Amino acid sequence: MLHEIRDLGFGYAELSHGTRISLLSGILEVVDRGEIKISSLHNFCPLPVGVTRAAPNLYQFTDLRARYRELALKHTRKTLDFAVRVKAPLVVLHLGSIELADYNEKLEGMIERGERDTPRYQAVAQRVAARRDRLKAPYLANLYACLKELVPEAESRGLKLGCECREALEEIPLDGDFQALFREFPSASLVYWHDTGHAQIKENLGFLHHPSHLESLQDRLYGFHIHDVQPPGRDHCIPGTGMIQWAALRPYVQLRHLKVLELAPGLPPEDVRAGYAFIKSVWGSE
Repeated sequence: MLHEIRDLGFGYAELSHGTRISLLSGILEVVDRGEIKISSLHNFCPLPVGVTRAAPNLYQFTDLRARYRELALKHTRKTLDFAVRVKAPLVVLHLGSIELADYNEKLEGMIERGERDTPRYQAVAQRVAARRDRLKAPYLANLYACLKELVPEAESRGLKLGCECREALEEIPLDGDFQALFREFPSASLVYWHDTGHAQIKENLGFLHHPSHLESLQDRLYGFHIHDVQPPGRDHCIPGTGMIQWAALRPYVQLRHLKVLELAPGLPPEDVRAGYAFIKSVWGSE
């Protein structure tokens, strides 16, 4: 796996939330030989014992059940330890969700039927926004309690925790709540991780303006998951084959930022190379 990434011309790889424990010995062998470096890990990495599929939301910091919050903390700490072992500077986190129906599929279906600008669509979107605001308080309280434990642990390990923007409307922080999160946790170890596909899906649904959202968080921005979106909600596409206005994001991209291509599995190598070349052509050497 890592040799294939290296042979595509990349010197770094992110280890994802689909990394099984059975892969660790091979990963460590390649990393220890210096054949590739690890840019970042995506929680939970490695997967908990017995889990064989990608499961970033298996346990959540926001869970109303204390036992499951403890499991989220336990396996996040294992990810932090593994990040130190492979010399990765950052762990990307999903921070949790509100117990709410999945409205993404409903709204995307309405868009596909040409109902995006109808009063009915606006009514559903407003209802979702109101429900989220009404229900979010206990979930945010649980998240903050968990972060109060994890941030010092990241600091002691010399790691960054990347708070990823999410595409699902029930996931938190809600996009307007990131600023409050970072005021609550001024530590340099807690940073913003921008997922281009997720933000674009939210824009398609009418819940944010992609460039403005990125601009508002640039002071805490540490890096990107890079992938394109084909409307209304098909993400992990090759950059340049979807609807993201990459040039509009360019002012917020700096050389210091980590940039990770997060593409759908099964894409041929030539498509990966084309997507990388496209990003370089728009964003330049940075």
